[in-house]
Amino acid sequence: MKRLDSVEYMSFPFCITDTGAARSKRSGHIREQIEQVLFTSPRERLFRPEFGAGINRLLFEPNSTGIWELTQKRLYASLAEALKGEVDPKTLDVRVEGKEAEILIIVEYTLAALNHPQRQELRVPHP
Repeated sequence: MKRLDSVEYMSFPFCITDTGAARSKRSGHIREQIEQVLFTSPRERLFRPEFGAGINRLLFEPNSTGIWELTQKRLYASLAEALKGEVDPKTLDVRVEGKEAEILIIVEYTLAALNHPQRQELRVPHP
């Protein structure tokens, strides 16, 4: 199992260290991919216009159940496509919940190669 997790990827955001390009292990790489999907707006990438969920737009939307459900569906579709092959698709779970001044996004998944469950939470402040 250690060998499967020891594969290194260029980390995101890209940066240069004393030894060259910064690198991430497999589990860190998946977390970075999730952040890319969350913060990239659709049509932002020239050759992948469908990539991204653009959660930055949530700041200007009402904090309501309808927005949470729509965001959850967009996130699930974007993450399922972006993480294909890395994450067991049956275990991918995306939840969006809201409170008065924030939106909570929870992404749970199992790394396909490692059979290791992971959970990532993101809080988006809402004015």
